[in-house]
Amino acid sequence: MSDTSTGKYADPNITPPLHQAVPLGLQHVLAMFASNVTPSIIIAGAAGFAFGGADMTYLVQMAMLFAGVATLFQTIGFGPVGARLPIMQGTSFAFVTVMIIVVNTYGMDALMGAIIVAGFFHFSLGLFIGRIRFLFPPIVIGLVILTIGLNLISVGIKYAAGGAASFQMEAESFGSLAHWGPALVVILVALGFKFWTRGTLSASAILIGLLAGYVVALATGLVSFGGERGVLAKIDGASALALPQFMPYGISFEFGAIVPVALIAIVSAIETVGDANATTKGGAGREATDKEIAGATFADGLGSGIAALFGGLPNTSFSQNAGIVAMTGVMSRHVVTISALFLIAAGLSPKVAAVFSSMPLPVLGGGVIVMFGMVAAAGLNMLAEVNMNRRNMIIMAVSLSVGLGLAQVPTAVQYLPGVLNTMAVSGLLPVALIAIILNLVLPQED
Repeated sequence: MSDTSTGKYADPNITPPLHQAVPLGLQHVLAMFASNVTPSIIIAGAAGFAFGGADMTYLVQMAMLFAGVATLFQTIGFGPVGARLPIMQGTSFAFVTVMIIVVNTYGMDALMGAIIVAGFFHFSLGLFIGRIRFLFPPIVIGLVILTIGLNLISVGIKYAAGGAASFQMEAESFGSLAHWGPALVVILVALGFKFWTRGTLSASAILIGLLAGYVVALATGLVSFGGERGVLAKIDGASALALPQFMPYGISFEFGAIVPVALIAIVSAIETVGDANATTKGGAGREATDKEIAGATFADGLGSGIAALFGGLPNTSFSQNAGIVAMTGVMSRHVVTISALFLIAAGLSPKVAAVFSSMPLPVLGGGVIVMFGMVAAAGLNMLAEVNMNRRNMIIMAVSLSVGLGLAQVPTAVQYLPGVLNTMAVSGLLPVALIAIILNLVLPQED
């Protein structure tokens, strides 16, 4: 695809020939696929759904379907909604920690209600997102992204060792080589494809690693291929085609659930601003316009709110796909529209979702370790561009110490009431809030 990197496709309204556009569209899907479905599997586990069961399969199905729908909002758009840029949408990692707390405290119905409210709050941010960008300089955004990764790495370790719930971690097999073996295969294969291949193979390295780990898990008996409870039986039992269900988990509105999810939506909106700029810089060497940023924010929020009506989780733009635009030089929004159609087709088939929802925990853990580690590394990369004078080091030190400290010792704030407790132990919200306040009040240094 070297001929596409000459800049002839820097206009988002130009479509490459189909023999280039279709493989490029598939490349975008492969680059984000594993990251897109992983949050749904984690939340299903937190909700107590059986791994590989119908509820987990449905959540994975909705992750694919509404990532595709939200991407169409971005690439095709309507009215003020959509950036009309090649921005790929997918299930957001930023919400995972808060969603786990909400599910454990209030249940799935309250989570869906919170996502609906947060989605339309997110949508409203598009009206003035440009005027609040000053609150989120690189030091704040870098700290937020770093915290997302650091907060979730423990989930990957627990999965890789063989469990997530306390009873699983107390089992004799927890931490055994039988579990760590497939996880390490995922990590090593993903690294191999990421650094010793190019193009589509490199972009889909984590997905390939997961498939390799899956094969090892089958070979070692960690997961059964046949039998009544085997992978084939689960896939065979899933429908070939199924439409989404309206409010499958019910809807309730709990103040203590809505506030933290809505606050994370602000973080997600700022992330989308960054991805819109990264897309236009990488593909056309320019900044995103205010109209494009507002449209991207509208699409972000609308996609999340509508997804929750059908049991889906919040969407956001995916940074790795902005990287593909920069790598290929193809900024055609129609290429990513093709990607969206691939996702919608996959999301209409529970059989596709059943394949990924039946993935053994250690295999998923290996992929999660890499994915969340990469999120943390992306935050560090952004912080590397910040002048590390005493002021900025204090902002980092206090934000991370308080935010991550409270997440690790939640009983330290056990007497805080309801929503304040949820926010305090989320990790991400204290880091973001403290970083914003300190950045505003501490005097600048030369």
